[in-house]
Amino acid sequence: MSEVPAKITAMELSAALAGLDAHPWATVNHAYGPAEDLPGLLRTFAEAREDAEEALDELYGSIVHQGTVYAASVDAAPYLARIATSGRQTVDALRLLGCLAKSEDECDVEPGAVRAAVAAQLPLLIPLLSDEDAAVRQAAGWTVGHTRDTCTALPAVRARLAAETEPAVRAELLTAYARLDRAGAAAEARALLGPDTPAPLRLAAVFAALNAGEPWLAAHRDAVLTLLPTRGTAKSVYADEHREPLRTIVATLLGRDTDADRESAIALLDAALRDERAEVRAEALWAADRACTLSRSAPQRLIPAIAPLAADRTAAQLLGKIGPAAAEAAPLLAELAAQPDDEAADQALAALVLVAPQAAAPLLAGALGRRPRAMQCAAGSHAPADAPFPFDPALFAAVRARLASNTLERPEGAKDCGCSTTEDHNDTAGLVHLLRQWGPQAVEALPELCSVLPRFHYAATAITAVAADSGPQQREQAATALRADARKLFVAQALHELTGETGPLFTAAETALANGVRDGVEAARALADLGPAAARLTPALRTALGRTIDRDTVPEVDADLALALALWRLAGEAAEVVPVLASVFDRCEGRQWFHWTTARAAREIAVLGPAGRPLTARLQALLDDPAQAPSAVLGLLAVADPAGLDRARLAEAALHSAETRADLKGACDALRALGATALALEQHDRLAALATGDRRLVVSGFDHAMIREDEQLRAALASVLDRAG
Repeated sequence: MSEVPAKITAMELSAALAGLDAHPWATVNHAYGPAEDLPGLLRTFAEAREDAEEALDELYGSIVHQGTVYAASVDAAPYLARIATSGRQTVDALRLLGCLAKSEDECDVEPGAVRAAVAAQLPLLIPLLSDEDAAVRQAAGWTVGHTRDTCTALPAVRARLAAETEPAVRAELLTAYARLDRAGAAAEARALLGPDTPAPLRLAAVFAALNAGEPWLAAHRDAVLTLLPTRGTAKSVYADEHREPLRTIVATLLGRDTDADRESAIALLDAALRDERAEVRAEALWAADRACTLSRSAPQRLIPAIAPLAADRTAAQLLGKIGPAAAEAAPLLAELAAQPDDEAADQALAALVLVAPQAAAPLLAGALGRRPRAMQCAAGSHAPADAPFPFDPALFAAVRARLASNTLERPEGAKDCGCSTTEDHNDTAGLVHLLRQWGPQAVEALPELCSVLPRFHYAATAITAVAADSGPQQREQAATALRADARKLFVAQALHELTGETGPLFTAAETALANGVRDGVEAARALADLGPAAARLTPALRTALGRTIDRDTVPEVDADLALALALWRLAGEAAEVVPVLASVFDRCEGRQWFHWTTARAAREIAVLGPAGRPLTARLQALLDDPAQAPSAVLGLLAVADPAGLDRARLAEAALHSAETRADLKGACDALRALGATALALEQHDRLAALATGDRRLVVSGFDHAMIREDEQLRAALASVLDRAG
């Protein structure tokens, strides 16, 4: 055990910064390249000049950028430690050092090197645990704990914890103790759960037990419930888990994925949701949102406690995320949605749209234009893609009137520029999308759609949808409106879908191919859909493919992929297309931001069939990457020699992708394509655990859609299992 100095005198600032300018900063990098600016930033910060705060912000952005540390972080650590002991900027210097030690995200530096560099400063840092300023002692405890040094830091933290009297500092020290010795801290915490223990320390004791994997006991539950609301308590401790204590506790218990811990988490939330204090219920709702995102059984268990709180915005949003399963909340949501308060009514109606859309439709009709959130959930970015909003005569009439009003009120010049404002654009988009969803039921709105088309080209798809099964007069009305704007590729595609006319589509596609890679990709995909019928544009595709590329970016590679696939669909010349596709894989290899292009290429080359066999080795190389494996499986099933396919390996690659949440939807598609016989019994059991377990698979993405996407994925996995018997 290293000997710990009991006391150290304040270091002179000149000594703290000794050697700063002579240090070879240009040889090490931070987030923005060579670290030549660090001497100036460190000096400005240390000398507490007027711009010291700005310098500190730049230090964070450079040496611990969004949590990532670099080689320059190693070199900065000694200077920060000496600044901390100089008596200037001590707390800020300690906290920055703690962030360096805490990071697990290292860039171009040996693993653990940054934390080791901070740990090497412990002889300077540990005496600060006994500083006369409680804020310094607390910051020192936080930083020392993050070094994970059990030889020097652990005995120092343990000794200071025994002597410390300030509750917030004791809580920080107990948290540091838990990072260094979980079992020891958990044992220490058992006596600190009672009501006589100061709140910050009691909360730290709960986390010490929780993080050590201790069984969740009534004492822990009671401690948390008596601490609620915890947000005030949480602010006194640096630890991340203390910032949202109830949410973190619930997530940790659910993460254990046992029946007992799941029941403990739900019971804790249920009690907090039914608390008489609004602050407690607000904290509980935030935690309940997290629980429903992590656990498939949580919504059904918690809805009875959440539904009565529907007037709360967080509760209404959560009920909307849960969707039809929260049907018992529909009457209260409908009552709230009918109130005159636009803000609260809009939030309630937005939830009702997702929970009980049929009940929401007449309410939306009566307030169309004043319920933007509800409209967003019915026909905007929050609308379920698999459940079109139901047709309602009153709402249909309101949509027509609103769309006609928007057309009449548009300012002069709006036809040329698109839409007058973003708000106008979003309103029009929602109205048009509703009509598109309703299809032939909305054919009477054809005049309004034709009027809005010149300034809102997305209306073309709605025109095609509503006119598809109409009479000759209405089809001609639709076709006439589309022809007038068919210079736009999007509109020309809609016209072709409605009438089969190819001339305007060829003209628009040829123009788009000459406009650059972004328009060229859309044109290539449109022509690919036509196949050999678009053969006259083969020269234009070849010209676009032979363009000069100044910089090989993702859009450029995406364009080559789309152009090559279109060329195959039109001309069917493998000798011309396969080398281009091979170059797409080669150009993406090892490049961080190109992996989705690689995955898309692997999936889309399936259209080549056996003609794509020369690409087999490139596809096989992707099987070890969980994010690309499902697409590689689909590509291999289409292009590779069936006799040479290791179907067991393909099944394992797809299953591993699902288990690691790398490409869940792709994994489902790949497993379905492989068929029931590809899964071994052990793989079948692993797939069943994913499909039937309580832990959700979709835990990232758009917050409003994660629960719904997980349920869809669960159903898809279940269908694979059904086929496998």
